[in-house]
Amino acid sequence: MRHRRHRTPPSPLPQRDGIDAVRVRMPPADRWETVRAHLVDRLAAPKGTVDAMIAEARIVGADGTPITPATPYRPGGHVWFHRDLEPEHPVPFAVEVVHRDAHILVADKPHFLATTPRGSHVTETVLARLRRLSGEPALSPAHRLDRLTAGLVLFVVRPEERGAYQTLFRDRQVTKEYEAVAPYDPAVPLPATVRSRIDKERGVLTAHEVPGGVPNALSTIRLQATRGALGLYHLTPHTGRTHQLRVHMNSLGLPILGDPLYPRIAEECRPDDFRRPLQLLARTLEFRDPVTGHEHRFVSERRLAAWESYESWAQ
Repeated sequence: MRHRRHRTPPSPLPQRDGIDAVRVRMPPADRWETVRAHLVDRLAAPKGTVDAMIAEARIVGADGTPITPATPYRPGGHVWFHRDLEPEHPVPFAVEVVHRDAHILVADKPHFLATTPRGSHVTETVLARLRRLSGEPALSPAHRLDRLTAGLVLFVVRPEERGAYQTLFRDRQVTKEYEAVAPYDPAVPLPATVRSRIDKERGVLTAHEVPGGVPNALSTIRLQATRGALGLYHLTPHTGRTHQLRVHMNSLGLPILGDPLYPRIAEECRPDDFRRPLQLLARTLEFRDPVTGHEHRFVSERRLAAWESYESWAQ
């Protein structure tokens, strides 16, 4: 017999600073007598944290009622709460809105601002900022851009349409063009098509190419202009592996300026050090809208600082 999937109930807690409440689902196993016992076992929190949150009525069920220490465990049930967030260093650069309609919002994100909450970057993200500024609490990304990379990111306004836009990226129906500043080496033959296997292990900062591996990453690299020892490069990723363009540029012997990971991991910088941003920019997004049928082409107005004035960027 085929079992019908149960619909996840909506969160009874409103967003806080553009951040959704954490949802915890009770697994089918019923070895816990209370919700409290399950949360103590599951949550990686200091001793006493769950009890303090329950005492402060911060953990609620699907109807918004706070749980108590005696609330019985119910397999398949859900509870929600807002976690305590560590202070974050504000990223002192603005997010620009390039386009907004009833279906999508296209943002031009600055360097150093993460696309979505992850790890230590939660409130200082493009998603949290845009939810607060746009008044669209259901706003969600159709794809992601590295925190250190600047440029265009597509967000979806209506949750029921998110899948249609994500499918565009999954099926490679979006044309993405990037610009980068890197050393100029006349010995490197360009344009070049770089095809390799890129893997990234969980918990490891860098991705790496696997010699002889079945290719899963494809990029086209072109030289747009030169200025002394620097080159301005036009990059087209045909796949979407983590750090793909950074890895491929490095494999050509042309590491992108300001990259703290390639060719080698730099000494750790202070979290409030916003000097020398990675000179990589998601310049254009082009696609046919799966909902409206419109042909879209969006262009970032940002400039790569090292190309505009290398001396100022390098100081």
